Amino acid sequence: MNAAGFPLLSLLTFLPLVGAGIILFVRGEEAVVASNARWTALWTSLITFGLSLILWFQFDKSTADFQFVEQMSWMPEFGLGYHMGVDGISVLFVLLSTALTPLCILSSWEAIQSRVREYMIAFLVLETMMVGMFSSLDVVMFYIFFEGVLIPMFLIIGVWGGARRVYAAYKLFLYTLLGSLLMLLAMLVLWYQAGTTSIPALFELTIAPSTQVWLFLAFFASFAVKVPMWPVHTWLPDAHVEAPTAGSVILAGVLLKMGAYGFLRFSLPLLPQATEWFAPLMFALSVIAVVYTSLVALAQEDMKKLIAYSSVAHMGIVTIGIFTLNHQGISGAIFQMLSHGVVSGALFLCVGVLYDRVHSREIARYGGVAKIMPGYALVFMLFTMGSVALPGTAGFPGEFLVIVGAWNANPWVAFGAALGMILGAAYMLYLYRRVVFSKITREDLKALLDLSPREYVTFAPLILLTLWMGIYPSSFLSFFEASVAALVSRHEAAMALPRLAGM
Repeated sequence: MNAAGFPLLSLLTFLPLVGAGIILFVRGEEAVVASNARWTALWTSLITFGLSLILWFQFDKSTADFQFVEQMSWMPEFGLGYHMGVDGISVLFVLLSTALTPLCILSSWEAIQSRVREYMIAFLVLETMMVGMFSSLDVVMFYIFFEGVLIPMFLIIGVWGGARRVYAAYKLFLYTLLGSLLMLLAMLVLWYQAGTTSIPALFELTIAPSTQVWLFLAFFASFAVKVPMWPVHTWLPDAHVEAPTAGSVILAGVLLKMGAYGFLRFSLPLLPQATEWFAPLMFALSVIAVVYTSLVALAQEDMKKLIAYSSVAHMGIVTIGIFTLNHQGISGAIFQMLSHGVVSGALFLCVGVLYDRVHSREIARYGGVAKIMPGYALVFMLFTMGSVALPGTAGFPGEFLVIVGAWNANPWVAFGAALGMILGAAYMLYLYRRVVFSKITREDLKALLDLSPREYVTFAPLILLTLWMGIYPSSFLSFFEASVAALVSRHEAAMALPRLAGM
């Protein structure tokens, strides 16, 4: 709880459900219901974001302990309880979730015209699941929220998506659910050994190295799909292409971070020896993801699919940083997760702006946009520079720290990460040049209108964050410095214990 003993995290988690309940009981003509649903969802998400700022101002950056803790007994005979709290690793992801939700609702204001009430309810339920997942300090609660995210996301893609929306929704659901069943088995093993489902209590558990191997593989099956890592990434391009714009924003901005967060919350602290042993494999898969998906992105003709493949490459940088198992690499990975959430979400919004006007995502359909939409071209350029990690933008500090950490762990891995940055510049500048600077070859493009006031309002916070994170990264790094230091120290101490032969 905060200093006043107020259950802040519970309020942040369940307030969106209250808004969803209000929308559910709205009655009247269809236009009135749609308008009331939009405004209720927007105000609910804005109030939730406003309350979440308490975390920013009251969080104690000097400690690695969990803060704003709420704990109640639920089934004490089985070691189950209601347990919430945040540390330096999770607190900024709660803020990212609450910040992106109102922007997604704003971006959907005119784009979604059918079943508006149900759409807004789905987004508010999704916000509850995201905040709850990052705030959970109980493995049962974590699993419920972790899997609960699938339900509203499945509906957002399956109901309001594109022509192949049903295929994409089922592919997303099946990929992620099958992997998570193995994670559930791993959690049951942990509960059986410790007699509790409290995550802080599990940190004190000593697990046999041979058991760690199997538990790591079980968690890997779930988290690798969520990241997603190569070769289980194929659901992501389909999901992004078919999802509505706001669905792509929240998918790239928050949902892809759940897998990497799972590695940080479970694999590294609970299974240190297995993590060390599997690190070379994780490096190999990550470097392949960075290089391969960057090359695939270069061949794309669909704007959304290009940015989707770029997300796989950027998350490959994240997993490289996590498994360097040093302070620079892990700090860079967390920063990269945050910056990618902002920049990639903004890039999908940029694609959505053009799609709302022309109803095409084909790169060849555009050209010369800067001449008719100069404001849009400037905004798009900023986020493109953020994606290619230009110094002074959000993308640079995280990728730089990951490369430094990777160099300390394995110079060849650092080379692979750096190659990904070069390829990233190639495909993003290729996209920007063809859309913004080519000649106008279609007469209908000359009638396009520049960004509307609502669109400027939607982009403004993302522009601010992109520049703020690039110019003053320490204001974000300071949140998780103590937690990362404690995580690295715990890992080093665990590696001093007796190890399994071959590890």
